[in-house]
Amino acid sequence: MTPPPGAGRFAPSPSADLHIGNLRTAVLAWLFARTTGRRFLLRVEDLDDRTFSDIGERQVADLAAIGLTWDAPPEWQSAHRSRYDAVIDHLVSTGQVYECYCSRRDIAQAPQAPHAPQGAYPGTCRDLTDGERESRRAESGRPPALRLRTDTFVYSVADLLHGQYTGIVDDFVVRRGDGVPAYNLAVVVDDAAQGVDQVVRGDDLLSSSPRQAYLANLLGYPEPVYAHVQLVLNEDGARLAKRDGAVTLAEIGAPRALAQIAGSLGFAADSLEGMVADFDPARLPRNPWIYRPD
Repeated sequence: MTPPPGAGRFAPSPSADLHIGNLRTAVLAWLFARTTGRRFLLRVEDLDDRTFSDIGERQVADLAAIGLTWDAPPEWQSAHRSRYDAVIDHLVSTGQVYECYCSRRDIAQAPQAPHAPQGAYPGTCRDLTDGERESRRAESGRPPALRLRTDTFVYSVADLLHGQYTGIVDDFVVRRGDGVPAYNLAVVVDDAAQGVDQVVRGDDLLSSSPRQAYLANLLGYPEPVYAHVQLVLNEDGARLAKRDGAVTLAEIGAPRALAQIAGSLGFAADSLEGMVADFDPARLPRNPWIYRPD
């Protein structure tokens, strides 16, 4: 039996309606997948309690409205808690995680570990004794997070648009104190479960890729091909947001939004079919798109 081809994906978090920048990234993820013979999948990342199912449904509808298609029903993370719990249980049973009682303030005020990169978790709770752990549990008054016990400070990934990128891999959180699987774990587990081997997303997430690739390697999953695309910014050079005016599909309209996206990427055609025919990653803009609603 022939195995299914690999897949690309778009994975929005339903905390707010998609804006033109999100839609542009979705179009690029679709183009990368369609022009490399991959399936294209849609995943709604709704584990966080700040996400809403009605927004997720609108996001799915907006993506369909601009003509994107996917090769399986959209998957919702909240339906797969057992998937993440099984991996976390494995990490616990093999001693690859430890409890962390640190608040953000604790981490900010802690001395940096020797040789650790700036911004890395300082390892405060890594080697606590049983007695120290009980004391910290009593002092904190809250359930601990679980952190991965890594064996490196940095890890390198290959990115189709950024080349070789080396970033921090500290003892990052895999399960938050409230019991919710952390983003860096959930995204790795989901990609492996869905056969995703191509990750196209905004370059604000480039710094996350070394942690995720490291975890994938640790769990025996193949590392995906990465392509981190430029963000869309407002006229002040800040990340696009609702306050910047007509930025959502309901405000712009699907035909106009697709034409704006095509123009921002240098395509003569303003249809998805035309963009597929003319798609070349080497010709993609290397600077952010400054979005002007008018």
